[in-house]
Amino acid sequence: MNHRELSVLMAGLLVTSLVTGIVAADPPRPGTEGNGLSENESATLWSRDADNYIGQEEYRQRYGENRSAVHQVANGTDITFKQPPATATTWTRNDFEDLDAGGPDTSLHPPHADLEDGVFIEDAHATIFAVQPSTRGHLESGETPLYIAPNGTMRGFADYRVRVPNGSSSGNTTISWSLTEHEIEEVRLKKDGETIAERDGSHTPALDYQIEDDWSANLTLEAEISARLKKTVRTDLGDRTNVDVTYQTESRNVSDSIAVEIYDLSASPYFAEYPNGDAGVAIFQSRPWQGYTLTDDGETRVRGIWRFYTARNTNWDTLVRSNRTDSATVQSDAIPVYVHAYPSRIGPRAEPVRDGPDLIDTWGTDRPSPVGTIGENINIDIVNQSYTTTYGVAVRAENVDREALQVAGIVRGVNASIAEPDRGSERQLRRSNLTVGVIKQNQSQATLRVELRDNQTGAPITLDESRQYPIGGTTRNGYITVADQRVETNASGVAIVPIDEPGIYTARYHPGSWLGHDPAYVSDTATARWHPLGTIDGWFAFLVEVGWQLIPFIVMFYAGRHLLRMLGPDDIFDSNP
Repeated sequence: MNHRELSVLMAGLLVTSLVTGIVAADPPRPGTEGNGLSENESATLWSRDADNYIGQEEYRQRYGENRSAVHQVANGTDITFKQPPATATTWTRNDFEDLDAGGPDTSLHPPHADLEDGVFIEDAHATIFAVQPSTRGHLESGETPLYIAPNGTMRGFADYRVRVPNGSSSGNTTISWSLTEHEIEEVRLKKDGETIAERDGSHTPALDYQIEDDWSANLTLEAEISARLKKTVRTDLGDRTNVDVTYQTESRNVSDSIAVEIYDLSASPYFAEYPNGDAGVAIFQSRPWQGYTLTDDGETRVRGIWRFYTARNTNWDTLVRSNRTDSATVQSDAIPVYVHAYPSRIGPRAEPVRDGPDLIDTWGTDRPSPVGTIGENINIDIVNQSYTTTYGVAVRAENVDREALQVAGIVRGVNASIAEPDRGSERQLRRSNLTVGVIKQNQSQATLRVELRDNQTGAPITLDESRQYPIGGTTRNGYITVADQRVETNASGVAIVPIDEPGIYTARYHPGSWLGHDPAYVSDTATARWHPLGTIDGWFAFLVEVGWQLIPFIVMFYAGRHLLRMLGPDDIFDSNP
């Protein structure tokens, strides 16, 4: 079966489904349309397909050809990405060219279009097809912003039909109407009411835009539609005919709007050098972002919690074709595809996985799972419980090329500009000196004295875990664990810890992140041993306790010996032959 025959078959199936009330939802089969993508690339687009898997042999019998491994996998599940793919923009740009208007007597529009009627112009609309590059973010229920690149393209579709009045005749007068002109005069793109791009009229306008220094906006696609009709009135006066010609013109302004977030990424880096020569890097950005690379070859990288999938906008699965007398639903020849970002259960990770940088910290905003925003027929590894957005990610690595540092966003092609933090990017990272010893003890309990100091200066390190970073601040958080307790040091760098079980006790310093401290410290450990026998009082108590335990045995031994002496050996043993 060739591609043309397959298209006819799919169209027939679509008509059948519409007649029976079923809405078609299957996307084009990979490799059947020339949209600038390979079969493998187009197979990954359709995360909203039904994933009704068919085996290789059945596929070969049905379509008369083999399919690629990627196509086979995509037939049974959805494919996700570590970074926003270019496929959505490529497909949308090429598929948009297949969108055609209906002509002066017919209006073509998606079911969700906002239609307007005038005296002559009817079923008029201007509907946004896609804004790209962009990514739909799934942050939580009720919050799915569309992030768009500062420089991009809005594509739209505008159409209408012109109602030409029927002619009439009364007595010796005949009135007739004809359409002389109709057009889309101009198309405009507005940001919060201000025109930022415009072009001559087109049913399928593509408007390039550039938006700077803005956080969010309302974008509006606006089209001016006009029609000019000729009205002819003929009056038969017997010996002559009087012809009166007039013209009537109508204009309609139609529009469609969409709320967007301008994704102009700017990131703040922070650096530290560990005592052993390792490098610490932390990047902070107040919006969702993808991750960053640490070396010029791009092999060493870290990424946050966000992963990506691509899915079509189902509003464009079908179109409505309307004329003066009827309307019908038809299959759409153009389907826009968007990139979607979601928090993944895989979570933040560093690459290469085994010998790459160590992920030491992440921070952000706690949010509930956005699983309810994903919709049907999407099988991805989205978090199903509350999660923390990775607005900040910190790593420890052996090698970092600061000049090669690149921060990538969740919108394709948008990389962050690196901005020097107000307080500077360098953080001191020193060794700490942790000591622990037994200062007081008896047979039942002991007291440990834990002391934490700067190994370089000897100054005490005071801990206050109540403060939370990110970046900056003067108080120091962190804590020490010892004897299954979590303690903090006072202004003298000392913590007192009571214990009541003998054993070996290891104290460990868990420093607060170097992101929020300058200077900051690395971890340290110290060990102390306590047992009641380690003191004179402990030995005395031990001997007393043992003595009390032995008293019953001593009494029994003494009584036995005394009884033997009283009875004598002849009373105990029978000496008769």
